[in-house]
Amino acid sequence: MMTKSSSLTQVSRLIAAVNEEKPNTVRQRLKEWYQSWKAKKGEKRSTLEVSSCFAPLLVWVISLLPIDLERIALAMDATTIGNKFVVLSINVLLAGCGIPIAWSIVKANEPGSGQPYWQKLLRQPKEAVPNGWTVIVPADRGLYAPWLYQVIVEAGWHPFLRINQPGLVKISPHGRWQPLYQISKFLTDIELLKSKTIPSNTR
Repeated sequence: MMTKSSSLTQVSRLIAAVNEEKPNTVRQRLKEWYQSWKAKKGEKRSTLEVSSCFAPLLVWVISLLPIDLERIALAMDATTIGNKFVVLSINVLLAGCGIPIAWSIVKANEPGSGQPYWQKLLRQPKEAVPNGWTVIVPADRGLYAPWLYQVIVEAGWHPFLRINQPGLVKISPHGRWQPLYQISKFLTDIELLKSKTIPSNTR
């Protein structure tokens, strides 16, 4: 966030300036931090399970928000890097930016569904959200499925998922299925009526 870049060089320079260290020393330490234990030097080296940092990371981001805010947006995003990888991430939306607080990197052509990855990503930061907070979860149109809706609702959060217009909706369990465009038009008409000033004959 502070370097406005995820470059190892930029991050190393910032940390070095704050801690009054040499940039190359910090760079080497960071490289060993994210490498597997086999690639590290020394007998007591271990692998960091990065997912263990997701909840603490969200706690830190929340601590920077106004005390009386009590609401947060956790956006889902899938970014393809060339034809090799897809980065699945959960991001805190703040001041026009997305701050990643949970992520998973998968092969771009990996067979199967992204369901297990998203289920894990959505459940990991749940414990970090204060009780009573309102959480909305927006996502792009391509990220929609009944199981995804269910996982978000089970967390006590509000799904803001984009769905295709040809879909159907049923307002009540015993009602009839109706085209989505009819419902959206109905709701739009209600909002228009609310926005109009209704003249009063009382004096």
